[in-house]
Amino acid sequence: MVPNPRLDKVYEGIRLGRERRVDFLLAVGGGSAIDTAKAIAYGLAEPEHDVWELFAQTRAAKKCLPVAGVLTIAAAGSETSKGCVITNEQTGEKRAYDDNLARPRFAVMNPEYTKTLPDYQTESGYADIMMHTMERYFTNGGNMELTDALAEGLLRTVMKNAVTLHNEPGNYAARAEIMWAGSLAHNDLTGCGNDGGDFMSHKLEHELGGMFDVTHGAGLAAVWPSWARYVYRDCLPRFVRYARNVMGVTAEGTDEEIALMGIRAMEEFYHSIGMPVNLEELGVRPTDEQIEEMAERCMAASGARTGSARKLNKADMVCIYKNARGR
Repeated sequence: MVPNPRLDKVYEGIRLGRERRVDFLLAVGGGSAIDTAKAIAYGLAEPEHDVWELFAQTRAAKKCLPVAGVLTIAAAGSETSKGCVITNEQTGEKRAYDDNLARPRFAVMNPEYTKTLPDYQTESGYADIMMHTMERYFTNGGNMELTDALAEGLLRTVMKNAVTLHNEPGNYAARAEIMWAGSLAHNDLTGCGNDGGDFMSHKLEHELGGMFDVTHGAGLAAVWPSWARYVYRDCLPRFVRYARNVMGVTAEGTDEEIALMGIRAMEEFYHSIGMPVNLEELGVRPTDEQIEEMAERCMAASGARTGSARKLNKADMVCIYKNARGR
C-alpha cells in the first residue's frame, strides 16, 4: 500500500484494461484508487497518447471511459470531483489534471466501509477535506455570503465530528457527516461565486508528496500554518472571518491579532486529532537544496506567480517551506 497514486500503477492498469477490453472502471478505495482509475480511463480512451501528457499539461483530453467509485475513506472527494492527481515516481513529480470528462458517474458511500481504517489515515482525511474547503475560502477574488456560510458550516461539521471520532471511532453518525462533507468539499460547491480558490497549500504539498511520498492530508496540515502566516496580511478580512466563524475566536484585538489567533487555533485542532503542523512533526527534514528544488518545481508546474490570498513566486515558496520546517 502506498500513500499516493502512482504512474507505474496507471500504466499497469492501462495494459490490463487493453488486454481485457475494459469499457468501465469501478474504483474501490479512496482518492488514490479513484484517481488511479480516472487516469487509467483517460489512457484507455486515447490509446494513441501517453496519459502522463495530461498531467504534464502538454495536451487536453478529448475522451475518457466512465468511472465510478465505492468509497472506503472520507478524504480526497475524488468520488464527486473532476480532479485527478498522479505521482510520477521516476521524476518525483506529483501533478494534477482537472476535466469534467472524468467526473465519476456515481459513488457508493457507506460509512460502514470506513470503520477499519487506521487512525492516521482517517485523521489525514479530515485535514484533506478541510483544506479543499479552505483553499476556496481564502481568496481575494470576490465571495458570496451563501457560499461562505456553506463553507464555514462544512468546516465546523468536520471539526466537531473529527473530535467525536478521535474518541469514538465506531460512531456511525459522525462518519456519515464527514463522508458527506468530503464529497461536498471538492465537488466545486464551496467555490461557487469566487475566483476558483487559492490552492497554493496543495501545490506546495504536491512537491512534498512527489519528493518524500508523504500522506497527502498530513502533508497539507504540515504546510498550511506556514502558508497562512506568510499570506494572512494580504487576505486579512478572510482570516478574521475564519477565526470568528470557524475557529470560534471571541477574544478582542486588532484584526492581525485575531487572524493569528485563528491560525493558532487551527494548529491546536490539528494536534487534537493527531495531525502535524510542521515538517518536523511530519517526519520530513528537507535540506536547503531540496527546498530549492521543490520551489523550482512548484513554480514550473504553476507556470507563473500563482495564488489568490497572495500571489507567490519562487522566493515566497522557499520561505514558506523553510518556515514550515519547525523548530
